[in-house]
Amino acid sequence: MTKRLTEVAKKAGVSEATVSRVLNGRDGVSEATRTAVLTALDVLGYERPTKLRGERARLVGLVLPELQNPIFPALAEVVTGTLAQRGYTPALCARTIGGVSEMDYVEMLLDHQVSGVIFAGGSYALADAKHDHYRRLTDRGLPVVLVNAGVDELGFPRVSTDDAVAVEQAYGHLRSLGHERIGMVLGPEGHVPSRRKLNAMIQAAGWDEGDAECVERSSFSMEGARVAATKLVERGVTGIICASDVLALGTIRAARRLGRSVPADVSVVGFDDSAFMTCTDPPLTTVRQPIETMGQAAVDLLVTQIEGAGVLQDELLFEPELVVRGSTAPAPGR
Repeated sequence: MTKRLTEVAKKAGVSEATVSRVLNGRDGVSEATRTAVLTALDVLGYERPTKLRGERARLVGLVLPELQNPIFPALAEVVTGTLAQRGYTPALCARTIGGVSEMDYVEMLLDHQVSGVIFAGGSYALADAKHDHYRRLTDRGLPVVLVNAGVDELGFPRVSTDDAVAVEQAYGHLRSLGHERIGMVLGPEGHVPSRRKLNAMIQAAGWDEGDAECVERSSFSMEGARVAATKLVERGVTGIICASDVLALGTIRAARRLGRSVPADVSVVGFDDSAFMTCTDPPLTTVRQPIETMGQAAVDLLVTQIEGAGVLQDELLFEPELVVRGSTAPAPGR
């Protein structure tokens, strides 16, 4: 008990006596101090006293699929900073291979009486994944916001980049450079944002069933992209649109292993404009997600729900921006 009081007091920036008064429900503590103590208790993983468990903490979960892809730390920076400005304490939950699953994180967050959860890149974006843990949040009436497209039946508010506009920008850029044989490296078959990108490409390029050989699927890794892109390059594709910057970097590696030059022989367009894409060789042409605006919008939507002002069921679409760098050039022979 003494250790707990000391740790909570240090985390909340108050005296141990103040922590004791809060935990015992005594008077003489301001609401702000009381909230700080309860939040510190939640963050440190201690159970609240039974009489205080019915109240939700000013704690908000941010669940990410990984931190290796620079786009997710960038989103985390925006979301956590915005939450702090709004008086909430962020709890960052990043999944790892063989580690804590998204479902496990949901259980942990529910145990800590969080006020709401923001998800990015979760299994909600995979049509064939299990979604039972999201329905648990719905049953609890817990405010939730999803970043980027997910399966429709979940019914959560979404803040998304407009995938159709992203593909139109990338495809238009490659066509303006004279590329006629244009392919795509996308995420798994059931990945909803990748489905949207493919549908947009079918519309923009007028593809039919015979153009299926211009599309390859991959896990969101450089290794998976290298395998997928190798097939496209061997089929004579000279321009490749990728569903993420990581996939684009794997595609560049594939082209080089086949003895092709980027961009002289193969032009590559990424998606995200994550950190360090100006430092790659060559610097990556990519479609930039407006991460700062989207992160702030996600927090605004969540706080609106927490404060009981209603739920916006519509999906908010944000327009991306094509950033032209050194990985694209005129098609060979042009």
